[in-house]
Amino acid sequence: MANHFSALKRARQTEKRTARNRANTSRLRGSLRELRESLAKGDKAAAEKVYRSTVSALDKAIQKGVLHKNTAARYKSRLSARVKAVK
Repeated sequence: MANHFSALKRARQTEKRTARNRANTSRLRGSLRELRESLAKGDKAAAEKVYRSTVSALDKAIQKGVLHKNTAARYKSRLSARVKAVK
C-alpha cells in the first residue's frame, strides 16, 4: 500500500485510468463481436450498417489510446473485405 501522498494520488489516478481503458476496450470488443456475428448471419445490409458503427468505435479507440492507428487500419481493411465478400 502507498504511504506518501504522491504515491496515494498515483494509485488513485491508476485506478481511474484502468477503469477508463477497460471500458473503452470492452466497448470496442463488443462492436467487433457484433460485426462478426452479423457477417456470420450473411445479412449484407445489416453488416454494412454495423460496419459503419464499428469503424467509428475503432476511430474512437485510436483517439483514446486503446489501439495504435496502424492496428485499427488493419482491422478496418480486413473487416471491409469481409463485408464486401458477403453475398
